[in-house]
Amino acid sequence: MNLMDKRAMLVLATGNRGKSHEIRKYLEEFPIDISDLNDFGPIPQVVEDGDTFEENAYKKAAFVARVLGFPALADDSGLEVEALGGTPGVYSARYAGPSATDAENNAKLIAALEGTANRKARFSCVLSLAVPAGHALTYEGACEGTILHVPRGAGGFGYDPLFYYPPMGKTFAEMTVEEKTSVSHRGRALQGLRQEFEKVLVWIEQRGKEEDYRRGKGDICLR
Repeated sequence: MNLMDKRAMLVLATGNRGKSHEIRKYLEEFPIDISDLNDFGPIPQVVEDGDTFEENAYKKAAFVARVLGFPALADDSGLEVEALGGTPGVYSARYAGPSATDAENNAKLIAALEGTANRKARFSCVLSLAVPAGHALTYEGACEGTILHVPRGAGGFGYDPLFYYPPMGKTFAEMTVEEKTSVSHRGRALQGLRQEFEKVLVWIEQRGKEEDYRRGKGDICLR
């Protein structure tokens, strides 16, 4: 049987409904059952204390996969503003404080760039797909744009209302989901995952067999 005819289980290591919807939409054509953290009971929150997007993405994916027992897909993404030396970067979600809202983060960014002519910025994303044993695959994506002086658009989340993408003449918040995923940092990382999806399914299956063998061997040793 073709592996693409089999249904796999994938947990999105996020409770962010906007992000979850975006990823589900992008992967909807594939034979996988997708859940996110809202579909499970409470689990401990992962402390995102890595210095890079890759460290944080892997930390989240590996933890969720280990706790729930299913392959998990996590991303860490953020906004890197050239005039601010790449900040907020890995602190994008908590730029204005640990419990900051999107509006508060956006307001702080607008204030930080007041009077600044250089508005260049980049959204970066790293996806990590981990299995319960800890092995992982990594995919990256980026999107260049500029930061507006005032928010535009009602869609998206995070810094989307401020991030203007010149080729489309829109902010991320003004785009449809389809438009955004076709050009966004997360969409480009997901494209890399999608292009290798059959290989990813094989990889997940192989890692599962290795884990089953390891557990079986351990059981034999204990008898």
